[in-house]
Amino acid sequence: MDNQEIFSHIDHTQLKPYAAWQDIKKLCDEAVEYKTASVCIPPCYISRVHETYGDKVNICTVVGFPLGYQTTEAKVVETRQALADGASEIDMVINITDVKNGHFDKVREEICALREACGSHILKVIVETCYLTEEEKIKMCEVVTEAKADFIKTSTGFGTGGATREDIKLFKEHIGSGVKMKAAGGVKTKEDLEAFLDLGCERIGTSSAIALLTGNS
Repeated sequence: MDNQEIFSHIDHTQLKPYAAWQDIKKLCDEAVEYKTASVCIPPCYISRVHETYGDKVNICTVVGFPLGYQTTEAKVVETRQALADGASEIDMVINITDVKNGHFDKVREEICALREACGSHILKVIVETCYLTEEEKIKMCEVVTEAKADFIKTSTGFGTGGATREDIKLFKEHIGSGVKMKAAGGVKTKEDLEAFLDLGCERIGTSSAIALLTGNS
């Protein structure tokens, strides 16, 4: 697998709470140069990136990030604002407390609400696998499929663990045919990148891909 093929699956990510404009600009310049699938940035930078880069970069952002326990109404407002500001893809965090309470109907309803708010834009659902049992992961595959999200995503990168090959294999077995997979968190080597793509991931969220593939940091 050549580098350009890998880059085409990368959501080039900068979500640190202290990211300055120079960090975001560097991310976007790299995305343009290496033709990554998107840049994944904090919502507060969407307008500036859109104004600066136009259609040179595909903007992804996060909603309900990183803990997920905001109300559905707040997440819908976040989503609409992000799209109005110029984002094309939304990575939402589920309410993990609902999962732990067994309220899967509420999780489904929330994803459906954001699906509606997104319209034709891409919606990725972060289930934060490090906090879930295997049974809960399987159930979330079913819920994400039923809610007609575009992607199921492993992790925020802010939890106690990130993507694992085992979780991607589990997703692949239990998601519906219309749902794609995104691995994120803890992707630290070129072998990781290739392994997740070989397992069927359509996207990988990482800040490290360019350094790993080119040696430039």
